[in-house]
Amino acid sequence: MGVLRAVCFDLDGTLFDHRGSARAGATHFLESLGVAATAPALESWFAAEDEQFERWRSGELSFQEQRRERLRTVLPPLGYRPPSDREGLDSLFDDYLTAYRASWRAFPESLSLLQELHRRGYRLGLLTNGVEEQQLDKLARTGLAGAFDAVCVSEGIGFQKPDERAFLTLAHKVGVDAFDCLFVGDSPAHDLAGARSAGMHGLLIDHYAEEAVDIEAAVLTWLAANGDVR
Repeated sequence: MGVLRAVCFDLDGTLFDHRGSARAGATHFLESLGVAATAPALESWFAAEDEQFERWRSGELSFQEQRRERLRTVLPPLGYRPPSDREGLDSLFDDYLTAYRASWRAFPESLSLLQELHRRGYRLGLLTNGVEEQQLDKLARTGLAGAFDAVCVSEGIGFQKPDERAFLTLAHKVGVDAFDCLFVGDSPAHDLAGARSAGMHGLLIDHYAEEAVDIEAAVLTWLAANGDVR
């Protein structure tokens, strides 16, 4: 391999603990509606999130509509009748967002990893699917905002992972060739496949596996095994 000049990251599930934040937020939200936040109830919440977010990513639904569909899908089987109008659904989902936002947190090793990579002289980039306002707010509230040389949100750049154009845009904004970049993410389909199709190296992280992953150790071990001598 050539000289690796940049390390770039996905956000949700990689540097930012979306699942932990969303679980805490969903628990508070459901209980505020008088719904027991049981394991099956939370599983249905996350299943709907995955399904409807993918429908948005593929262009089938607007971002706001996928939120409404999550409420329409999850709440009736749990015994809660959601509003029938869009305004009511949006207001109800805002209640969930308030609880979710209050629970936002980065994984413990994220900031120290970024600081170490910066100390070693790497360029740092971030590529995330989503809307800019929310994703940039996550970075600001978790203390990660100032760590990157470039931040690309799909809404802003016009391409979504796994489209290789999203990764090529990131490489351009970071100021490196794609083959001089390692991309770290938690999705084999959206992160690794997309990065490799653009010519980047890829490293898969799974914080939610049975044995917890230390992202700092994983990335630094990969760099040491692949020629990093800084």
